[in-house]
Amino acid sequence: MTGATDGDGGVDEGVRRPSLAAVARDRRVWLILAIVTGLIVCCCSAVVGALIALSSGLLTA
Repeated sequence: MTGATDGDGGVDEGVRRPSLAAVARDRRVWLILAIVTGLIVCCCSAVVGALIALSSGLLTA
């Protein structure tokens, strides 16, 4: 048994999940969010650039 539940399947009163504020203070969370955001921005800008190049005739499909 992990201690998160009591014998009857209920939640143990002594074990609490970390609050949202505690998670938000963790630098690893912000690092992961920054990496994911950067990847999304790079992918979106590449798609937009390709669409602009296609529409202006710089690239052929």
